[in-house]
Amino acid sequence: MDDKVEMMYSNETESLCPVCLRRIKATRKLRGDEVFLVKECGDHGSFSTVIWRGEPAMSEWRRAKVPVHPPVCYGAVEKGCPFDCGLCGAHEQVPCSVLLEVTDRCNLNCAVCFADSGGVETEDPTLEKISWLLERAMAAAGSCNLQLSGGEPTLRDDLPEIVAAARRIGFSFIQINTNGLRLAADKSYAERLRAAGLSSVFLQFDGVNDEIYHSLRGRALLDLKLRAIKNSGEAGLGVILVPTLVKGVNTDSIGAIVRQALQLVPVVRGIHFQPVSYFGRYPEQSGNEDRFTLPELMRCLEEQTEGLVRVRDFSPPGGEHAHCSFHATYIYSSEGGLRPLGVTNRDSCCSADSGGSGGIRRTVETVSHRWKLPSAAPLQNGSPLAGETACCSGNSVEATRVEGVLDLDLFLQEVATRSFTISAMAFQDAENLDLERLRGCCISVVSADGALVPFCAYNLTSRGGRGLYRRQNGTELK
Repeated sequence: MDDKVEMMYSNETESLCPVCLRRIKATRKLRGDEVFLVKECGDHGSFSTVIWRGEPAMSEWRRAKVPVHPPVCYGAVEKGCPFDCGLCGAHEQVPCSVLLEVTDRCNLNCAVCFADSGGVETEDPTLEKISWLLERAMAAAGSCNLQLSGGEPTLRDDLPEIVAAARRIGFSFIQINTNGLRLAADKSYAERLRAAGLSSVFLQFDGVNDEIYHSLRGRALLDLKLRAIKNSGEAGLGVILVPTLVKGVNTDSIGAIVRQALQLVPVVRGIHFQPVSYFGRYPEQSGNEDRFTLPELMRCLEEQTEGLVRVRDFSPPGGEHAHCSFHATYIYSSEGGLRPLGVTNRDSCCSADSGGSGGIRRTVETVSHRWKLPSAAPLQNGSPLAGETACCSGNSVEATRVEGVLDLDLFLQEVATRSFTISAMAFQDAENLDLERLRGCCISVVSADGALVPFCAYNLTSRGGRGLYRRQNGTELK
């Protein structure tokens, strides 16, 4: 193995003190089948946070990557990681996705919120300011994927104009991060967004019963979520369901979310699970027992779907650090089953070159193709929710073989219209922050001054609520 790759997976790393946010040394320590991030601050004592539980083992969950430094940097290395983000020249990955918050306003007051939005009255940035920020992002990151977020971005009546501006600037895959309330109430709004060039909807979707929504979002929302999916599909927008997973609230509903999603294909293109991270606004954390790690999620997916999806289906990412996420892509069959597509042999992950900008380009292309709703996608009676589920229509992948020869055009059409993805992202907070992982981040937030800041650094807050980068009461903390 290459020496750089060996060093990338050493046990020694750096982190921050969760109290004062000072950079301190940290060690990954194996205890039984659990891995802990252990660190000590001279002023605030020692901390030990579980970061991985059980199989697949953390030591095996890896993928070789060659560091790639951003060609355009808006931050100069002065204080060192993570205090000079911009991105800076010490960062080891280029962006696959940039996120721009177009409003701080929100129409919910969720128990869980990265942005802690809705509490402070602020003015929305103008379309002119947003265009400037998008041009800055394009100059630094190129035509990567763009997510418009908030707050709740659909509270802006001019969101279609923002989408159109992003298209003119050069972004080809544009997604909104939304709770879905306006899409459920106003089908014409979804149509305007699609006409402006929106590609996909990243929809908050925490479960299949309203007890979960009452707990995490403060009110019954399931019917509105389903209506938002219906209206999005009829407008030609693909939807990704995004459950925030909180132990004891909805971690026993993971299989039910998968089954619900499969009833809504092809409009629902997949699920992107996010175990709760302790920054922004979140339920009270009582200790390591509340942590829900990636391998636990993989095993729950297999157990709760009774083997419909399996741990062996999942692969480490090609873009961000291997310990940040997992993913699998499937073709759903005429019988409602899932067939893994292009499963990576994990044993070869450390030798296969997924590296650098090439890996990022593949990540961008894969997401943009799989998360859009193809024009050829079959909708029954004009709606993915009418009658039988759309996943039970059309030919199966097996039917693309004619006399033992694979019809390539038909196969590619099957992949485009009937692919389904399951992925997860484990964001980092001040307790479990690993600066090695952070330097490999490929998801950047566009700050108010036009810098690109890795997502976890941007949202990071101390135990007392002090942030590194996120605006608080109208000021940018650095």
